[in-house]
Amino acid sequence: MAINDSTTIDPSIIDYLRVNAEQEIQVSEKLQQFVTTLNRHVSAAQGFLSRIHSTPAAKFPLLLKQVEENAIRPSTETVKELAAFASNYPYYKYNNRWTRGIQGIINTILLTAWLGGMGTDSRPGELGRLLTLEEVGQILQVPVNLKDRDAFHITIEEYVLSLTDITEELSRLSMNSVTMGDIELTVRISGFIKDLFSGFQLLNLKNDILRRKVDAVKYHVKKVEDVIYDLSLRGLIPKPDSTTMDTDA
Repeated sequence: MAINDSTTIDPSIIDYLRVNAEQEIQVSEKLQQFVTTLNRHVSAAQGFLSRIHSTPAAKFPLLLKQVEENAIRPSTETVKELAAFASNYPYYKYNNRWTRGIQGIINTILLTAWLGGMGTDSRPGELGRLLTLEEVGQILQVPVNLKDRDAFHITIEEYVLSLTDITEELSRLSMNSVTMGDIELTVRISGFIKDLFSGFQLLNLKNDILRRKVDAVKYHVKKVEDVIYDLSLRGLIPKPDSTTMDTDA
């Protein structure tokens, strides 16, 4: 019986696999370039923002201007380029490559805005301002929460995860603000974190990571409440109804 020694594998199959494998590598390498650049900008921002813990609130504007010019602005350009490139490929196939970096820049933007930065000609910066998901998308010039097409966008999950990160940073700032004698900022931070945590309780969170991060915010609330309680015992915080009582009298 003759043996047929001809190949039983169509060479085009191997060629197809090779071409696609090479394309996967090229896409991954290009995405990594964007992410590396973005992470560098975020690290620079974190370096600037770390100074808030030893800077009086009156000097925040100058510090925040440095964050915006040296970190947020170049990050915006990087995210735009990333979005343009990534939108050529399936979103959920690659989004795990950049989501940490995106959370980092969202966190930077949210914290900068809360501290009084990110002002515009039509709306100046304001201490205690919380940007919406849509406003973050406008700053980064990318879509948010897309439902109608497969393209790069910022997700609600990325926004909420970034919110949990700023509560941690602000809870630390509340303690350092006391050291610098800024009781008003400590009280404002306390109110914000408690309100945010209350809002989180209304969310129906199915993502385990998100649920754990949100649950951890209660520890940030506790940390700030302990600071406020200590200040109250020392008589450094006016009672809420003291002004009203004086007026009535």
